[in-house]
Amino acid sequence: MAKKAAKKSPQRSQSTTVTAGEVPVVGAREMCPCGSGRRYKACHGREAAHAVQELVHRPFEGLPGEADWVALRELVPAATVPLKLAAGVAEQAEGEVPSVTLATVLPLAWPALRRPDGSILLGLQTQSSSGDLSRDLADALELALTTPPGSPVPSRRTVPGGRRLQELLDTEAEFTPVVHTGFEFWLEESESAEGEVAASLERANASAIPTEKLGGVTAAYWCGTPDKNHLRWVMTVPEEQLLDALARLSASGEASLGTDTRLVGSFRAHGLTVPVWDLPVEMTAADCEKPAATFAEKLAGALTESAPLTAEERRARANLVNRQVTLN
Repeated sequence: MAKKAAKKSPQRSQSTTVTAGEVPVVGAREMCPCGSGRRYKACHGREAAHAVQELVHRPFEGLPGEADWVALRELVPAATVPLKLAAGVAEQAEGEVPSVTLATVLPLAWPALRRPDGSILLGLQTQSSSGDLSRDLADALELALTTPPGSPVPSRRTVPGGRRLQELLDTEAEFTPVVHTGFEFWLEESESAEGEVAASLERANASAIPTEKLGGVTAAYWCGTPDKNHLRWVMTVPEEQLLDALARLSASGEASLGTDTRLVGSFRAHGLTVPVWDLPVEMTAADCEKPAATFAEKLAGALTESAPLTAEERRARANLVNRQVTLN
């Protein structure tokens, strides 16, 4: 019998010192760019795969305005929020950073943008690559700090083990969203959009659903559509406790926000529950203020009740659960 040809051992390439954060992403079967001589999937690809599998249930927990972070991520088309960096973070930047602003979305889905004056726009509605949205956003923010002014921040796979927003931002600062009717906030004063940015701006403005934030309660957003309006209210109450309270109010006929309004179900987003009401098309955000404040008082009372749900309340709860939709 012929002897089997001996397998050649893979030749190891000359190693160069490359840190984990600098190793580019390549095909799983390609040699790892770090110079180890191993295939990417058996080397730095393992860290990348682990990062993809990581899942943080409440990525914005511990940040001020957690419910508004969720709303801006999932529900609000156009909004901005001024952010304050934690002590010492701005010192890592290339040049001065006059301001950092969170934006729901940026042109061409950029993760972040460093304006010519050095200020930073951080995009919130971007694709998560690690399963921890806070770490993904922090990675984009750190990259923006070292990006030359006047440049967008390119997309990249989040560096495993990097810092989170909770470490980069001042968690004592206020979080006050400003909702916009369009995306002109992408542009600086007297600046006009050109090329791809202009096309992206036109598409974004055409698709934006009219949205307003209620002023009297936390993280409640009215939106208008041709057939009916809606109120979507992000709540930080634990889901099971909130569903019980909503069921009690639904069974007693106290879950509406007035005539021709109806609590129709809820979303589940980033670990929080978002009850949704259908509203008549003529009901504006201003019209929602008083009934929303009244409902908030009723909900606070229902949350204190500890008696088992009645049969009618259990049916109301089951109906709410059946109508629940998970956004992420």
